[in-house]
Amino acid sequence: MPRFHVLSNADLHCHSTVSDGTLAPEAVAARAAAQGVELWALTDHDEVSGIARARAAAQAHGMPFLAGVEISVSFAGQVVHIVGLGVDETDAQLVEGLRATRGGREQRAREMAAGLAAVGIPGAYEGALKHVGNPDLISRTHFARFLVESGVCNDIPEVFRRFLKEGKPGYVEHRWAALGDAVRWIREAGGVAVIAHPARYAFSPTAEFALFSEFKTHGGQGVEVVTGSHSDAEAVRYTDMALEFELLASRGSDFHSPAESRTELGSLPPLSAKLRPVWELLEARVS
Repeated sequence: MPRFHVLSNADLHCHSTVSDGTLAPEAVAARAAAQGVELWALTDHDEVSGIARARAAAQAHGMPFLAGVEISVSFAGQVVHIVGLGVDETDAQLVEGLRATRGGREQRAREMAAGLAAVGIPGAYEGALKHVGNPDLISRTHFARFLVESGVCNDIPEVFRRFLKEGKPGYVEHRWAALGDAVRWIREAGGVAVIAHPARYAFSPTAEFALFSEFKTHGGQGVEVVTGSHSDAEAVRYTDMALEFELLASRGSDFHSPAESRTELGSLPPLSAKLRPVWELLEARVS
């Protein structure tokens, strides 16, 4: 039997202060180990600079680790996230691709702040920066934390609903990586590309089919079936999609913060026994 199997408590999607999480990589590692995670990956947005720290912390806790990243992609007019698992975080093409993807975030953030100022919320850029661990990765989440902290909204979902979704005052579109490029960077860095939390995208059935088809054509190999934002019914739906498209199945909480995340590290239900877990393909990449 492989070292890791379908019932393993793997958590292969979470974030640290290197992107938009609130805990340092070492603290996320400690929390994952305390929650009984048997295989862990740090997958910060468009950034791999926390991987060495995460790997060292995981090893200190005796917890098997996979290097990961979550890449922002533009597809059919929406932002889609592609997780790369088992990547070589020093791969020059991956590092340069991520740098290019991060480019433009500062200008976007200033435009978001201007939109919020126009509706009576001044100082949002400076307020958001107080919540940023890595200024290159300032994001809507950092603005959301500022708006909650300043009492404009009660919680982060309310911020997005009122101010940061498309058509709202603080929304500014950003052109992310192309799907094919993101998958290629991951594959050529020795990793496996996975569609993150597919139920979160507001695609029609036709557009979703196109996403899965194009993803597989480019060499994508996996999909998150069990994740923090999926209901039980959605997990069943994407179990069927994984089987239909012959994709490996992944599992991850998408943990960002003890105060904000709806799902704790390591607390997800197991994958269906009908699926082949992505980690079976990545055993050689575990450190």
